[in-house]
Amino acid sequence: MTRSLRNARYGAVLTFVLGGLMVGTMTVRIPALTDKLGLSESTVGAVLLVWGLGALVTMQSMRRIMARAGSRAVLRIGGPLTALGLVAVAFAPNLPLLMVAVALFGMAFGTVDVAMNAQGSTVEQAYGRPLMNGMHAGWCVGAISAGALGSVAIAVGLPFTANVALIGLVSLPVMVVIGRTYLPEPPAAETATAARRRMPPIVYLLGAIMFFAFMVEGTVADWNGLYMRNELGAPEALAALGYPVFELGMLIARLTGDRLRARFGVRGMLTVSGVATAGFFAVVLMAPAALVAVFAMFFVGLGVATISPLTLSLAGTATDSPGPAIAQAGAMGYAGLLLGPVVIGFISDATTLRTALGIGVVLGVLIAAASRLLPRREPSAITPAVTLADRETVEVAA
Repeated sequence: MTRSLRNARYGAVLTFVLGGLMVGTMTVRIPALTDKLGLSESTVGAVLLVWGLGALVTMQSMRRIMARAGSRAVLRIGGPLTALGLVAVAFAPNLPLLMVAVALFGMAFGTVDVAMNAQGSTVEQAYGRPLMNGMHAGWCVGAISAGALGSVAIAVGLPFTANVALIGLVSLPVMVVIGRTYLPEPPAAETATAARRRMPPIVYLLGAIMFFAFMVEGTVADWNGLYMRNELGAPEALAALGYPVFELGMLIARLTGDRLRARFGVRGMLTVSGVATAGFFAVVLMAPAALVAVFAMFFVGLGVATISPLTLSLAGTATDSPGPAIAQAGAMGYAGLLLGPVVIGFISDATTLRTALGIGVVLGVLIAAASRLLPRREPSAITPAVTLADRETVEVAA
């Protein structure tokens, strides 16, 4: 195992950590942002929508960019720009400039989200064993850290601008430094051809599975607290525990997911994950008390956590270069993250919130069913060990 390869793994994991930290920090301090600019709830929804659409726009265009530039070049530019975008959000003095800042932050993050998964796939193949779940665990660590640091900032009276700007300014030089650790990908001439041709059908199937999983994640993030309070009568403090408990379940699953994949394979794990997601989401909806629902949320997190890392990892092996395939699957998945909460809102208006959240059970079943369409034998998920020396040679030359 070469030193540069180990550094590449640490750099990829740290990129996920910083991504979770920066996005989580903005999310955690939204109440303070509303106080700073006097925003209504509907305006906050519009701000978050602009951020999400900015990210989706760049994700949709990443196939060609990744093919020509590769994940290393994209991350070296997109990582620092994401940190600067967060600083711009922190200092935005009014709503129009805030909208511009969150759009730029979202667009920069969209490039990082695709590129860090492509880089993770490149490192994983170079290592010769599954690593993607562990990298996504880094995202959970970053998001949980954002919540903890945000709570400390609130406790000591640190305003929105200072808290968010500090995270952005600390992340900026770290993003620049870890840019030196990233591994190169295949030459641009090869990947450009891959970007122009239609992706293999398995990429679109994986994108659909990821779409379902991200709809579940978005639904839990945006509607869980309201469901706990309004439908189960939970006090505000208990209702707020649902999402952190869900994230804790995701973190534990991702820390163990790579070892489970090596034993059971992607197809088996995705099937079980879909069944578990559907089953435990049903427990949440049928829970007689809020405390039972919070406990069940931990297992929903366990169930859904490994789906996106597994689908992205498998997509990265579907073509000669991981970047374009991951960009395609990732864009499909991220659309689910944006669409899920909106669909829940419309169904809730027409029926009840409990009925609307039943879509989480349906999504779990769809994940399990779609996973059975995957081949029993995975495409080569890892590069043979003999290739490590070749990759190291490319790294040194670059």
